[in-house]
Amino acid sequence: MSHFEYSVLPAPSRGEKAKDAKTPGDRYAVALTSELNRMAREGWEYVRADVLPSEERSGLTGRSTVYHNLLVFRRAVAAPAAATVARQPQPEYPAAASPARAPEPMPDLPQAAAPQPSDRPVAATPAAPAEAEATPPAPRSAPTQA
Repeated sequence: MSHFEYSVLPAPSRGEKAKDAKTPGDRYAVALTSELNRMAREGWEYVRADVLPSEERSGLTGRSTVYHNLLVFRRAVAAPAAATVARQPQPEYPAAASPARAPEPMPDLPQAAAPQPSDRPVAATPAAPAEAEATPPAPRSAPTQA
């Protein structure tokens, strides 16, 4: 399968003076021939001439349609090696362009709300009595009448 690249140029707007060119048509042919030869030296093949419309501004707010004469050229381009191999289907929405990041380490989880034996304060004196950790008194009951 051949691949081409294209180039489109405006056709010459006036002819060139030449020794053999006496009429305006002859002069225009000389200008067109020199443009075709210049592109051929650069490897471009002439394809066709087109007249295409272009909407352009005229005045402050007006628009008008102008027609342009264009010359179309093409040249063969070597197909890249990857294009000759069957292409893999591409995802409809490509992945983000940023590189993948390494996963962040898991943060330390908080301890349970209940106090742990290792959480108790250490007594200032090594011989602290066991009663230092006193338990609250039992709730009182109302006196009974006999």
